[in-house]
Amino acid sequence: MSETPLTWNQAVKGITEFIEVAIHTILYVRQIYPADLFVRRKKYDTPVFQSRHPALNEYISGTVKAVSDELVLGNVDKVVVVIKDRNQVALERFIFSVQNMIEVESYNKDTSVQDAMSSAQLGQYFRSFLIKLNMIESQLGLLELPTGDEASFAIVLELKENTVPSASKDDEPPPWVPADRQHTTSGASEEAQLHLLRAVDTGIINISLAVQESEEKLQPTKDPDDSGHDIEGQGNAQAS
Repeated sequence: MSETPLTWNQAVKGITEFIEVAIHTILYVRQIYPADLFVRRKKYDTPVFQSRHPALNEYISGTVKAVSDELVLGNVDKVVVVIKDRNQVALERFIFSVQNMIEVESYNKDTSVQDAMSSAQLGQYFRSFLIKLNMIESQLGLLELPTGDEASFAIVLELKENTVPSASKDDEPPPWVPADRQHTTSGASEEAQLHLLRAVDTGIINISLAVQESEEKLQPTKDPDDSGHDIEGQGNAQAS
C-alpha cells in the first residue's frame, strides 16, 4: 500500500472521482430513479450502485468534469446535489463543501505535498463517506411525495466569492447556467435542518459532506422562493 503523499492534481482527481460515485449513490438511495436502473459495483472496498442509463451517466460525468476544471483552479466553494419535486422546489441538498488548505503554483501541481495523506488513506476516508450515504435513509426516512409527483435532481456549483466559471473549451457550450436561488445553500431558510455526515482533511483540499432537509420538505405547506443567481449544471437527466 503506497504511502506517498498526494500531489495537488491527485487530490483533485481523487475528490472528483469520489463526487461522481457519490452522486450515483445519492440517486440510488433516495430512489430518484427505479432500482433496476442501477448496477452493483465496488469502489473504495465497499459496494456502490452505478446508473446504467447512458444519458444520465453522460450528464453526471460531464458535470463532474466541469467541476474538476474549477477545482483545479481553486474556484470551488460547494458542489450541491439538489433533490427537488416536480415544481422545482428543493427538498434535500447534499452539500460537498471544499476548502483549499494550501496554494500550489501550476508547475508544482504534480509534486507530492509534504504531510498530505496518501491515495490509499484518502480511499479509506471515502469508503466511510459512502457507508454513511448508504445508511442515509435511516436518518432522513423515505422521500415522501404526493401521489403522482416525481422527484428529480440538479447539480449546483457554488464558487468562491468574486469568481466566475471558467470559459468553455473546444467551442463547447457553457456547462453552467444560473441556478434558482432556492436550490442553493444561500437560498435555504432558517428552518432547514443540516446534518453533517463526514469530513476529511487531506492536507491539500478539505472536503466535507452534509445533507440539508429544506423547510419545504419539513413543512410542505410553505411556498418556495424561486429567485437567485448562483450556478447550476445545465439540464436534468431524465431516464426513460
